[in-house]
Amino acid sequence: MAEHTSEDICMLPRMEQLPSDPYAIASDFRNYLDYHLGRFLGCDYFYLYEAMAYTVRDRLMPDWRNAAIQTIEPNLRQAHYLSLEYLIGRSLGNHLINQDLTDSVSAAAQVAAINLEEIESQEPDAGLGNGGLGRLAACFLDSCATLKLPVTGYGLRYEYGMFHQHIEDGNQVEDPDHWLRDGHPWEIERPEFSQVVKFAGRTEHFSDPEGQHHARWVDTDDVVAVPYDVPVTGYRNDIVNTLRLWAASATDEFNLKEFNAGDYADAVAAKNEAENITMVLYPNDANENGKELRLRQQYFLTSASLQDVFRSWEDRPLSDFAACNVFQLNDTHPSVAVAELMRILVDEKRINWEEAWKITSNCMAYTNHTLLPEALERWPVKLFDCLLPRLLEIIYEINARFLAQVRSRWPADRHRLARMSLIEEGPEPQVRMAWLAIVGSFSVNGVAELHSELLKEGLFKDFYEMWPEKFNNKTNGVTPRRWLALANPGLSALITNTIGDGWQSHLEKLDELKKYKNPTKYKKFHKTWNNIRHENKQRLAQLVEDETGVYFNPDHLFDVQVKRIHEYKRQLLNVLHIVHLYNRIRYQGDTNIAKRCILIAGKAAPGYHKAKLIIKLINNVAALVNADEEIGDHLRVAFLPNYSVSKMMQICPAADLSEQISTAGKEASGTGNMKFMMNGSITIGTYDGANIEIMEAVGEENFFLFGLKEDEVQQLKQHYNPQHYIDTDEDLKAVMELLESEHFNSFEPGIFNELIESLKDPHDPWMTLADFRSYIDAQKLVEETWNDQAAWTTMSIINTASSGIFSTDRTISQYNEDIWKLKPMD
Repeated sequence: MAEHTSEDICMLPRMEQLPSDPYAIASDFRNYLDYHLGRFLGCDYFYLYEAMAYTVRDRLMPDWRNAAIQTIEPNLRQAHYLSLEYLIGRSLGNHLINQDLTDSVSAAAQVAAINLEEIESQEPDAGLGNGGLGRLAACFLDSCATLKLPVTGYGLRYEYGMFHQHIEDGNQVEDPDHWLRDGHPWEIERPEFSQVVKFAGRTEHFSDPEGQHHARWVDTDDVVAVPYDVPVTGYRNDIVNTLRLWAASATDEFNLKEFNAGDYADAVAAKNEAENITMVLYPNDANENGKELRLRQQYFLTSASLQDVFRSWEDRPLSDFAACNVFQLNDTHPSVAVAELMRILVDEKRINWEEAWKITSNCMAYTNHTLLPEALERWPVKLFDCLLPRLLEIIYEINARFLAQVRSRWPADRHRLARMSLIEEGPEPQVRMAWLAIVGSFSVNGVAELHSELLKEGLFKDFYEMWPEKFNNKTNGVTPRRWLALANPGLSALITNTIGDGWQSHLEKLDELKKYKNPTKYKKFHKTWNNIRHENKQRLAQLVEDETGVYFNPDHLFDVQVKRIHEYKRQLLNVLHIVHLYNRIRYQGDTNIAKRCILIAGKAAPGYHKAKLIIKLINNVAALVNADEEIGDHLRVAFLPNYSVSKMMQICPAADLSEQISTAGKEASGTGNMKFMMNGSITIGTYDGANIEIMEAVGEENFFLFGLKEDEVQQLKQHYNPQHYIDTDEDLKAVMELLESEHFNSFEPGIFNELIESLKDPHDPWMTLADFRSYIDAQKLVEETWNDQAAWTTMSIINTASSGIFSTDRTISQYNEDIWKLKPMD
């Protein structure tokens, strides 16, 4: 049967909605359980979850298909979002809220005499991301669907997530996170749209009968990219977009001849090598094999996605391609898309270089997410030549033509040429992937005002001087559907009862809450606000006790720092404050401090030794503090293992104090800070990333600011002397003495020497000790404010009321207005 064309598909009738009353849902649920899964009521709760997921997915299908039909209409401009991560978390609850099915499904569950919350808890967190980058991508897709924008997400279908973290003797231990072990009921496999991705081989140059020179990539090792589609629901607007995830598969499952000869390992070697590409998120790249696998992942994603777009483009004129397509590169990982699009246009579509470059440079857009030069992707030329030889040739050609432009602009500036070249020369030449993304894109954006300015002044200064019109800012956000409506149902209900509905998709309406900030005039509102927060803290306290054995009193200050473990995020500064509090209580007898429960969570990359050592220190300090009877309930510390989206959804509604304490100029934006303030937490933070915009939104009086600013950090670098801070600050001296005396590691001598020495190193780029006194003073102000509960509640209300601008609906609207220029779907 001939394949349907896009015109045929556009003529298909619209799919009718299934009934969504409780009895229809209960009936379908039982049918899935009995006939599809072969299980019965009373079976394991996971199968109840599966049956409910299929039941709900059926109710997404009409909107999903109808939206998909719209996206293949000729001349429709659409965006393709390329990201190696999508930290989508659990899907069931999110779809229920977005589709307005929560009440019906809850009632259906009651009909079946089962607990909906228990069913929802059976869903594993999707192992498709690591941290803020992946969570942001998930929020972006949510907002694209809510705003009815024709945007398709492209990513990889990892069999295993990053890892499951547990703690042994205070140390992080990584276990496989086989999140797909029991299947994923939300996905639909689409093998008919599979693509072949090439690796290795060589380039063959030839001339056609007309004498035109061409190239083709031959003798390649091919891998099949099989797409799996996941629905992305908009908020109550009949739109369901698509997240397309690619799984790697061998072109041949196995060599039957070798298998029959008894060479079982060799018979399946090709299959295993192919499937390794999407086996695990972010393989450890501390060795050459890991580096090669990461480059394979990045190219596999971009090549399969670009080929998929051309599949749907069919035989339409390529001159219209850039007018109808924009590719948003989420960080530097997918930047090889610039060279891959050129390869497709020049080698496969046989158009000339100039026309191909015009198309490419008018449909690529690049988002940068880091200020750390070492975090930008760079690949050895040797590895690139081995794995992607044709792509390397194209990059060399792009570089040659680009450097000619640079020479024309700055004819005698050899140093500038070296700085801007896509190839970093040296003993082991490297391909600078961020440079490739900038040169090949029409838009380059940062993700917070300070971040974007620092990119122009520092990391990308040369490129900004050449193309200032390319650079812009798009401050990050978070989706209020998941991070307030779903994560904090009690507070959401209070907000709706107070200012009415509609804020979920128009978060700026939360500004109306400011009229209720007066505790005397609106005493009942403040009391209800505090009761809701107390209930949230009780739930979090139960989670902490279940997982760590540490009891958190919900009446005490919940002080929270949850994020990836990294030196620049300065969990070490938090530890210094914990030791300071311990010293005040234990050795100075100061029991008048505000009683505090400190929660830290996050994963360290498997190859990041110092980050893993920080986790060990946190746990050692926590163990000693919690076991000390003289500390009593004045201070409790816990490290919550295996931080995830679902855990964050319990943490952020319960946090009183949000720790955002990175070294100024190092955090691009942050989104955890937004989730916390949206739920009424108050931020203690540096003048960094989106902290600045949060402080501007809430007012400095509702934000605990401390520390050096970015320009002060730069000035101090020249003469930074950590010992000076120790010698002139008695509190810091006492803290360092406790650490150096091995008070927290008496049975593990020397284990923390590396961390202690890094704090005292004049070349410490994070300047932790320089900010210690300011941080302690700000924490003292936190204590004083906490003791005035009326003032604290007012600040909490103002934080939530001021969070409207931190919705990704605002962020995506700006992307669309300035970069994508898409027309909303019907």
